[in-house]
Amino acid sequence: MKAMMTVNEVSKMTGVSIRTLHYYDEIGLLKPAKYTDSDYRLYDDAALEKLQQILLFRELEFPLKDIKEIVNRSDFDKTKALEQQIELLELKKEHIENLLNMCKYLKVRGVRKLNFSAFDTSKLDEYAKKAKEQWGDTPAYKEYAEKSKNWTKEYESGLMADFTKLFEELGTMKGMDPASEEVQAQVKKVQDFITEHMYTCTDDILYGLGTGYVGGGELTQNIEKMGGKGTAEFIFQAIKIHCGR
Repeated sequence: MKAMMTVNEVSKMTGVSIRTLHYYDEIGLLKPAKYTDSDYRLYDDAALEKLQQILLFRELEFPLKDIKEIVNRSDFDKTKALEQQIELLELKKEHIENLLNMCKYLKVRGVRKLNFSAFDTSKLDEYAKKAKEQWGDTPAYKEYAEKSKNWTKEYESGLMADFTKLFEELGTMKGMDPASEEVQAQVKKVQDFITEHMYTCTDDILYGLGTGYVGGGELTQNIEKMGGKGTAEFIFQAIKIHCGR
């Protein structure tokens, strides 16, 4: 029998925070293989394989509630999920190589001809869209697909700018008590914005988003850029209070 991994070891190996792994356990998304007598979580190969599947759908920006539905289906196709992960990573690799080649060219030749083709993510966006459609029979995704089907690039850009502003405003509140009326009103604005423009954002979904905000990686970094250092943790604490956790 192979040795199991502790939650700390899994976190170091995958880059998923310990707090996020604990939350996945709490909501039944990713249960450890067993618990020790001291209540420590232990993960086997099957649990790690499931975590890999979860991370794939996170890359495709599915809500955790929908991911839970998908990976727990009796007809869940692991092979298809892995094939999609490979294709998605190949496209990301191609995109990064294009940017790298452009930078090398500019370093040697200088800016003689403006060329923005390396910034084109259309292939990556199109693949992600098609992959989502294959899994997209969950209520939240259907609602999002219906609301966003007629969006133009300009409208989507404006919408994301408005969404970003909400996080910037939360960043200015970091010195305040996260339980204060003003902070809680701002959290409610975030929740209402998601419900109005994307999908119904219940307290459970909002709490799941909050764990993602402090999960490390690009999402956490982006939030810190919006509101400054410490914003992600501050927002998570405010969300926890809002959701009664």
